[in-house]
Amino acid sequence: MPSLKAFLAKAYAAIIYKKINKWSSKPLETQNHVFQSLISEAVSTNFGVDHDFISIKSYEDFVNRVPVRDYEALRPYVDKVVAGESNVLWKGKPLYFAKTSGTTSGAKYIPITKESMPGHVEAAKNAILLYIHQTGNTQVVDQKMIFLQGSPVLEIINGVQLGRLSGIVAHYVPKYLQKNRLPSWETNCIEDWESKVNKIVQETLNEDMSIIAGIPSWVQMYFEKLVAIKDKKVGDIFKNFNLFIFGGVNYEPYRSKFESLIGRKVNTIELYPASEGFFAFQDNQNETGMLLQLNSGIFYEFICAETFFEPNHKRLTLKDVEVGVNYVIIISTTAGLWAYNIGDTVQFTSLSPFRVIVSGRIKHFISAFGEHVIAKEVEHALLSALKSTNISVSEFTVAPQTTPEFGLPHHEWFIEFETPPLDIKSFSHELDVAMQKQNSYYKDLIQGNVLRPLVVTLVPKLGFQKYMKTIGKLGGQNKTPRLSNDRKIADALSDAM
Repeated sequence: MPSLKAFLAKAYAAIIYKKINKWSSKPLETQNHVFQSLISEAVSTNFGVDHDFISIKSYEDFVNRVPVRDYEALRPYVDKVVAGESNVLWKGKPLYFAKTSGTTSGAKYIPITKESMPGHVEAAKNAILLYIHQTGNTQVVDQKMIFLQGSPVLEIINGVQLGRLSGIVAHYVPKYLQKNRLPSWETNCIEDWESKVNKIVQETLNEDMSIIAGIPSWVQMYFEKLVAIKDKKVGDIFKNFNLFIFGGVNYEPYRSKFESLIGRKVNTIELYPASEGFFAFQDNQNETGMLLQLNSGIFYEFICAETFFEPNHKRLTLKDVEVGVNYVIIISTTAGLWAYNIGDTVQFTSLSPFRVIVSGRIKHFISAFGEHVIAKEVEHALLSALKSTNISVSEFTVAPQTTPEFGLPHHEWFIEFETPPLDIKSFSHELDVAMQKQNSYYKDLIQGNVLRPLVVTLVPKLGFQKYMKTIGKLGGQNKTPRLSNDRKIADALSDAM
């Protein structure tokens, strides 16, 4: 018989479904309301005064007054906020700074305000509630759950708390879930990732886990340790484990490995959280893509990725986007980020409602020869090459080799196999054929003898983990880029082998 908590969760899930359906069925109206509210709330801020917000009457006015910026361009304002000034990007002072590791900017300090914080919490909760509404599975509220995340220990900088986003969000877990939630607070506070995972294994080994959440590469580490200790599949250790929640990377390259570790298929929910905002979550188990969060204090713009680096690129709102086009996502938020480029690229899978997939990073691509290969393409090519095989991949990254010791330049794939191919040459050929189908420019370069077919370099077991540890990014929200336009990661992996 379902518990009272399960009964109430099902009723609450139905209410949330109706609320979400209300705004998602009126997307343009919802976004216009968000836009108007953002402008009116920030009129008197330093940024609002500098950009003449008081005279903004339309989206066109906004485009004319507020240029697209990345973190470095917005940094003069952020530095003032970090220094303790009020009313700079948003009214008052932020509640938190989410600290992230920038690749070009060093550490970034992303403000989270009283108005923006609920968006981070509500979206994750609503993702589970919509799952309950669709599937009727209320087991998840009665059994144990674990979220592999950063430490909740926060610092103070000029009166504002500072920490990793996942650690900040840990302070907002609802009371009705706290009894079910693992690991313990003390374990969650461990900074060293390997020590933390070992302790989490100890705490969860004999528990009845139903939900496990985290970035796939780090959950995989947790699963492997469980299997090594118990000599059982994860699904046999946790017989009621039935939902894996993930975000940060595409799960598909990990799926076969996870199903092997678990011993069976489990349902999944994909999330699209970032320090800058919680942008989307999977709202339907039968649909591709994640529901864009249009009612969370975030106004969205999009720029076609192919024209992004051109000086006169066109900024689009939702009314102008198309399915399948690669867009750079631009946001303005209640945290005071204005026409802000978070660096991600997305593609729409549906326009009614608006659903997206994350296709990569605008700065993570290979175009050493004009091919402009993106993350989605290398991921799909790998999945195609793995199809109908017993080959399993733990991790991979791709880089151009422009000055090979012999032969033509090529793309070099660094792959850590769980189950390696018996014939690496045959696998490499299949992968190259799949890559040519994904990217016509790459195909032209191969057929025109500008490039030779890709080369697969085998990375030893745990090679990627060792690399991440050497750069101080093992665990948490950190992940290895799928591809780079230089040899920095490739050379570090080569040196470590």
